[in-house]
Amino acid sequence: MKRNRPDALWREILLGPVRPRTWWTTAHLFTGALVSGAGVCLLSLLVFSLMFVVTLPLVLAVLFPFVWGLARLQRSRFAAFLGETVDPLPRDRPKGFRERLTADAFDRNTWKQAGFHVVAAVTEAGSALLVGVLWSTGFSLLLLAAIAKGKPRLLRDTDLIGPVDSRIVITLFLLGVFLLFATPWVVRALAALDLTMARALLGPDRAKRLSHRVEVLTESRSAVVDAADAERRRIERDLHDGTQQRLVSLAMNLGMARAMNPDLPELAEAHDEAKLALAELRDFVRGLHPAVLNDRGLDAALSGIAARSPVPVTLTVDLPERPSATTEAVAYFVVSEALANAAKHAQAGRAEVTVSRDGDTVRILVTDDGIGGAHPGKGSGLRGLAQRVESIDGTLIVHSPVGGPTTLTAELPCAS
Repeated sequence: MKRNRPDALWREILLGPVRPRTWWTTAHLFTGALVSGAGVCLLSLLVFSLMFVVTLPLVLAVLFPFVWGLARLQRSRFAAFLGETVDPLPRDRPKGFRERLTADAFDRNTWKQAGFHVVAAVTEAGSALLVGVLWSTGFSLLLLAAIAKGKPRLLRDTDLIGPVDSRIVITLFLLGVFLLFATPWVVRALAALDLTMARALLGPDRAKRLSHRVEVLTESRSAVVDAADAERRRIERDLHDGTQQRLVSLAMNLGMARAMNPDLPELAEAHDEAKLALAELRDFVRGLHPAVLNDRGLDAALSGIAARSPVPVTLTVDLPERPSATTEAVAYFVVSEALANAAKHAQAGRAEVTVSRDGDTVRILVTDDGIGGAHPGKGSGLRGLAQRVESIDGTLIVHSPVGGPTTLTAELPCAS
């Protein structure tokens, strides 16, 4: 059973002084003071040397890597003591020595990190001092209360400690206990402030983090799309080389047997079923990923679709060079689904397909003279097609007023 919040709060207060987290956080503040103090001292020496050293590039060649290296050390400190991650800042690293110095000098991230080192030297030193005073005062007050309560054996025959009022003993004890139980919260607050400042100056800002996240998601989505397309190609190849060939052999054998035994209706029916199964399998394989698309490209694959379409199709393909395999596959399915809808639902008499390239975009335009009324929200075919197009950052627009005509426009990135 879960504890309620008051119980959890009291447990946190009572166990605060003995929790390992409290002492790891305290160690974080003290090491921060040491690292930041030593780092700023070295930075000051390097900056001070700029006024006396003639070889300015040499000093900068040491200064800038030191700023970035000290930032890495600070990030590792947050990870080691607090278990918190501070994302690193991007850094341009040209090949030439002079180019690197120039890039670091004009890089905003260099000066953000240098600012953190300077500010942290003050804040972390103050935090470590405050925490040290609080811990030492708390323990000292408890020690004084214990000494005042019962004079040690070595001091009983001396006048170093005289009689002490019991109220003073109680006061010392209560103050010591209060400081020992309050200090963990001060430690956490100072560590949280230190972490906030580090993420603001040592890590990328929110816009950069979101941009990086978008890039990561885009790359992972592209990898998933490529993997799915590769899996479709594998299934198509296995069916084409295995099951389809067996069905072809079976249909041929049944055809020969039918020719030799024309009076067996069961044999004729089996032959017809085998041919029908073979035709359905071929349509299914083409729907997965047509082999001609890999071998001869989009023009040949779309020519096959146009030739098989029940609706007469005028096809124009103008692609100076082949786009990526994923883009070709999506373009193939866009045209295939559009022509299938024109034949099944639009009652079209003609259709026209134009595929062209505009810069880094493949533009597909499919029109038919059918009855119209198509909409991606009404059927699973166009909805799935829109999702497939969006998976590679493409756009799909369907204009299909009731009464027609229907115009489907898709724009796909060439490299995806």
